[in-house]
Amino acid sequence: MPNTEKSPLKIIRPKLPHQLNTLDLSSAMIDDRTEWIQSVCEEQEISYVTAEKVLFDQMQFSHVTFSQVSFPSAELTDVVFTHCDLSNVDFNEAVLHRVRFEHCKIIGMDLTAATLRNIVFQDCAGDYATFRFSNMKQVSFENCSMLKSDFYHSEFTKVEFERCMLNESQFSGASLKGIDLSNNEFFNLGVTLEDLQGCIISPAQAILFTKIFGLVIKE
Repeated sequence: MPNTEKSPLKIIRPKLPHQLNTLDLSSAMIDDRTEWIQSVCEEQEISYVTAEKVLFDQMQFSHVTFSQVSFPSAELTDVVFTHCDLSNVDFNEAVLHRVRFEHCKIIGMDLTAATLRNIVFQDCAGDYATFRFSNMKQVSFENCSMLKSDFYHSEFTKVEFERCMLNESQFSGASLKGIDLSNNEFFNLGVTLEDLQGCIISPAQAILFTKIFGLVIKE
């Protein structure tokens, strides 16, 4: 009998030094290509900032609110966000390596055409988040609310969704082959039959998809 037990996804954690400098980004001048390295930001609000190709390397953000912030083509490497509000932040075409979002609000965050490697979203509120045309490898969504999120034509390699709320999320054009949705909650998804080929679902979800696609089960 084949072994159907799922292997845990091995995601490399952010590599942070033991000592980080304290950084006040709330009053900093943030311009295109600005770089921040080996720093911690706590209890701050960063508002009304637009800058391209900024770099965050070995950074830790805790209880930081980003309001009206746009960082297109940013690069984030070895970064941890904890209890932060990144709602509607624009990370369009950003590159993220070894980044964790823990207990964060990422509602409406825009990661269109972004590249994500070794990323964890844990206990996050991510309704309406956009990942259209993104390229994901070694990415985990754990216990997140992702209602009406958008993964249109995303490329998934070793991506997992664990105990997430995915109702009305859009997956059209994104192959779900090998992805286990069986312990996630949804009543409707934007998918095609082709997208679902090789996807792992529960018996109840199988019945749900027959209704979504207008199939009739004959007894």
